[in-house]
Amino acid sequence: MVMMAGITAGVHFVILTVSRQIASAGLPWAPYFFSFEWPSVVYALDILAWDVFFALSMLFAAPVFWTGRLEKTVRVLMIAGGVLSLAGLIGVPLADMSIRNIGILGYVGVSLVVFPLLAVVFGRARQAPEETG
Repeated sequence: MVMMAGITAGVHFVILTVSRQIASAGLPWAPYFFSFEWPSVVYALDILAWDVFFALSMLFAAPVFWTGRLEKTVRVLMIAGGVLSLAGLIGVPLADMSIRNIGILGYVGVSLVVFPLLAVVFGRARQAPEETG
Protein backbone atom coordinates (compact mmCIF):
# COMPACT_ATOMS: atom_id res chain seq x y z
CA MET A 1 0.00 0.00 0.00
CA VAL A 2 2.98 2.29 0.64
CA MET A 3 4.23 1.63 -2.89
CA MET A 4 0.78 2.37 -4.31
CA ALA A 5 0.48 5.60 -2.37
CA GLY A 6 3.98 6.74 -3.33
CA ILE A 7 3.56 6.05 -7.03
CA THR A 8 0.10 7.56 -7.31
CA ALA A 9 1.07 10.63 -5.29
CA GLY A 10 4.13 11.14 -7.50
CA VAL A 11 2.12 10.70 -10.70
CA HIS A 12 -0.56 13.17 -9.69
CA PHE A 13 1.94 15.69 -8.31
CA VAL A 14 3.84 15.68 -11.61
CA ILE A 15 0.65 15.99 -13.63
CA LEU A 16 -0.61 18.87 -11.51
CA THR A 17 2.66 20.77 -11.38
CA VAL A 18 4.54 20.34 -14.65
CA SER A 19 2.43 18.59 -17.26
CA ARG A 20 0.57 21.72 -18.43
CA GLN A 21 3.77 23.72 -18.72
CA ILE A 22 5.43 21.00 -20.76
CA ALA A 23 2.34 20.51 -22.92
CA SER A 24 2.13 24.24 -23.61
CA ALA A 25 5.74 24.16 -24.84
CA GLY A 26 4.44 22.26 -27.87
CA LEU A 27 6.70 19.25 -27.46
CA PRO A 28 5.28 16.45 -29.62
CA TRP A 29 6.41 13.69 -27.24
CA ALA A 30 4.85 15.22 -24.11
CA PRO A 31 1.51 13.35 -24.33
CA TYR A 32 3.38 10.03 -24.24
CA PHE A 33 4.75 10.96 -20.84
CA PHE A 34 2.19 13.21 -19.15
CA SER A 35 -1.24 12.39 -20.56
CA PHE A 36 -3.86 10.27 -18.85
CA GLU A 37 -4.68 8.72 -22.21
CA TRP A 38 -3.32 5.33 -23.18
CA PRO A 39 -0.46 4.88 -23.89
CA SER A 40 1.50 7.18 -21.61
CA VAL A 41 4.08 6.81 -18.86
CA VAL A 42 1.95 8.37 -16.13
CA TYR A 43 -1.03 6.21 -17.09
CA ALA A 44 1.16 3.10 -16.95
CA LEU A 45 2.49 4.14 -13.53
CA ASP A 46 -1.05 4.73 -12.30
CA ILE A 47 -2.02 1.24 -13.49
CA LEU A 48 1.03 -0.17 -11.70
CA ALA A 49 0.01 1.59 -8.49
CA TRP A 50 -3.65 0.63 -8.47
CA ASP A 51 -3.95 -2.61 -10.44
CA VAL A 52 -0.79 -4.18 -9.04
CA PHE A 53 0.23 -2.69 -5.68
CA PHE A 54 -3.29 -1.99 -4.42
CA ALA A 55 -4.33 -5.50 -5.47
CA LEU A 56 -1.35 -7.08 -3.74
CA SER A 57 -1.95 -5.10 -0.55
CA MET A 58 -5.53 -6.35 -0.41
CA LEU A 59 -4.56 -9.95 -1.13
CA PHE A 60 -1.73 -9.94 1.44
CA ALA A 61 -3.84 -8.27 4.15
CA ALA A 62 -6.92 -10.46 3.66
CA PRO A 63 -5.66 -13.56 5.56
CA VAL A 64 -5.38 -11.51 8.76
CA PHE A 65 -9.16 -11.40 9.03
CA TRP A 66 -10.31 -14.91 9.87
CA THR A 67 -12.29 -14.85 13.12
CA GLY A 68 -15.88 -13.71 13.32
CA ARG A 69 -18.49 -13.19 10.66
CA LEU A 70 -17.61 -9.54 9.98
CA GLU A 71 -13.91 -10.32 9.69
CA LYS A 72 -14.60 -13.15 7.27
CA THR A 73 -16.75 -10.79 5.20
CA VAL A 74 -13.87 -8.30 5.14
CA ARG A 75 -11.49 -11.07 4.05
CA VAL A 76 -13.73 -12.20 1.21
CA LEU A 77 -14.27 -8.62 0.01
CA MET A 78 -10.54 -7.85 0.19
CA ILE A 79 -9.80 -10.92 -1.90
CA ALA A 80 -12.52 -9.96 -4.39
CA GLY A 81 -11.18 -6.40 -4.63
CA GLY A 82 -7.62 -7.63 -5.10
CA VAL A 83 -8.58 -10.14 -7.78
CA LEU A 84 -10.72 -7.59 -9.64
CA SER A 85 -7.90 -5.04 -9.48
CA LEU A 86 -5.44 -7.57 -10.91
CA ALA A 87 -7.97 -8.51 -13.60
CA GLY A 88 -7.91 -4.89 -14.77
CA LEU A 89 -4.37 -5.57 -16.02
CA ILE A 90 -5.90 -7.54 -18.90
CA GLY A 91 -6.62 -4.20 -20.58
CA VAL A 92 -2.92 -3.35 -20.83
CA PRO A 93 -1.72 -5.99 -23.34
CA LEU A 94 -4.99 -5.60 -25.23
CA ALA A 95 -4.57 -1.78 -25.22
CA ASP A 96 -8.23 -1.58 -24.23
CA MET A 97 -8.68 0.67 -21.25
CA SER A 98 -12.40 -0.05 -21.08
CA ILE A 99 -11.45 -3.55 -19.88
CA ARG A 100 -9.48 -1.81 -17.14
CA ASN A 101 -12.83 -0.85 -15.63
CA ILE A 102 -12.78 -4.30 -14.06
CA GLY A 103 -9.81 -3.13 -12.00
CA ILE A 104 -11.52 0.12 -11.13
CA LEU A 105 -14.47 -1.88 -9.83
CA GLY A 106 -12.01 -3.68 -7.55
CA TYR A 107 -10.19 -0.71 -6.12
CA VAL A 108 -13.09 1.74 -6.02
CA GLY A 109 -16.31 -0.26 -5.84
CA VAL A 110 -15.21 -2.96 -3.43
CA SER A 111 -13.11 -0.55 -1.36
CA LEU A 112 -16.13 1.61 -0.67
CA VAL A 113 -17.50 -1.36 1.25
CA VAL A 114 -14.25 -2.78 2.67
CA PHE A 115 -12.85 0.34 4.29
CA PRO A 116 -15.93 1.22 6.39
CA LEU A 117 -16.12 -2.43 7.48
CA LEU A 118 -12.44 -2.27 8.47
CA ALA A 119 -13.25 0.77 10.60
CA VAL A 120 -15.90 -1.26 12.41
CA VAL A 121 -13.56 -4.24 12.87
CA PHE A 122 -10.76 -2.05 14.23
CA GLY A 123 -13.19 -0.12 16.42
CA ARG A 124 -14.42 -3.35 17.97
CA ALA A 125 -10.86 -4.57 18.52
CA ARG A 126 -10.03 -1.33 20.30
CA GLN A 127 -12.99 -1.74 22.65
CA ALA A 128 -12.23 -5.37 23.52
CA PRO A 129 -11.22 -5.82 27.15
CA GLU A 130 -7.55 -6.43 27.70
CA GLU A 131 -6.52 -9.76 29.10
CA THR A 132 -4.24 -9.75 32.11
CA GLY A 133 -1.90 -12.59 32.78
